[in-house]
Amino acid sequence: MLPTNLDMDVLRALVIAMEHGGFARAAERLGRTQSAISLQMKKLEEQVGQPLFRKAGRTVALTDAGDLLLGYARRLVALNDEALSAVRGRAMDGTVRVGFPQDLAERWLPAVLGSFHRAHPRIHVEAQVGRGRELRERVAHGALDLALAFGEIGDTPGIPGAAALAHLPVVWVAPKGFRGDPETSLPLALLDAPCMFRQHGIERLDGGGRPWRITFTSPSLSGLWAAVEAGLGVTVRTPLGLPDTLSILEPDGRLPALGTVPLELHRAPSAASPAVDRLCGILTESLGAMLAGARSKKQHLIFVA
Repeated sequence: MLPTNLDMDVLRALVIAMEHGGFARAAERLGRTQSAISLQMKKLEEQVGQPLFRKAGRTVALTDAGDLLLGYARRLVALNDEALSAVRGRAMDGTVRVGFPQDLAERWLPAVLGSFHRAHPRIHVEAQVGRGRELRERVAHGALDLALAFGEIGDTPGIPGAAALAHLPVVWVAPKGFRGDPETSLPLALLDAPCMFRQHGIERLDGGGRPWRITFTSPSLSGLWAAVEAGLGVTVRTPLGLPDTLSILEPDGRLPALGTVPLELHRAPSAASPAVDRLCGILTESLGAMLAGARSKKQHLIFVA
């Protein structure tokens, strides 16, 4: 029997529907009717021979089979787009200067830059890794074309011109099996000042009357992860890029909740070129797929379009 070929248009509709809040939103983005999207999804269920959706109030949610297929759909759509970009875009050249937080530099960044380079080998990419405030300032001053950077923790207004790609929980991070003594001061391993996460964690502990002491500081996130793994203290960060050797501590009477922080895409007003446009699109799509995949695995990440 010949193998079944999944329809790329249908897979793309599935990805868009799940990332943008349902069939109606997908229909708007794709220029189709909602009934047409629904028919595509029924066709997809017939192809795979499994129910992919279940009722969730007035909307639909994915079944386990749907969650599984969605992960493959993201990869297939991304590979399709990469193949077309590689064939159509080899003549594209220029330079793109882009900044990233340390949290994305080790695991996510190599795959994204590798994908972009394969599709556009003549584009020169200048990448910088830094902290949120300095990356935002470099974009504002024209030293960077693009930057993914953390915004301010809490309900403060977003930076004008920035696109919030995700709202991530700010969490307490500790070595696996950590058992703190509520009667003693909390040991803290932190990035050196100035650091938004450091300041926020200390302020919340002070507000809750929990004593603390700093046991380790480092200018690098990799050094911080190593110190936490070694048991020198707990730290404050998002789950983004969290090593598998560490765990998240749930807030309780001894540890205060820490809120959320936006992850924003900043673009310099003067950065107008096909190369910048293309990298901007790849960053947004790849980050959305990564965060949505983590969300489907219940990994404390919240993705927003």
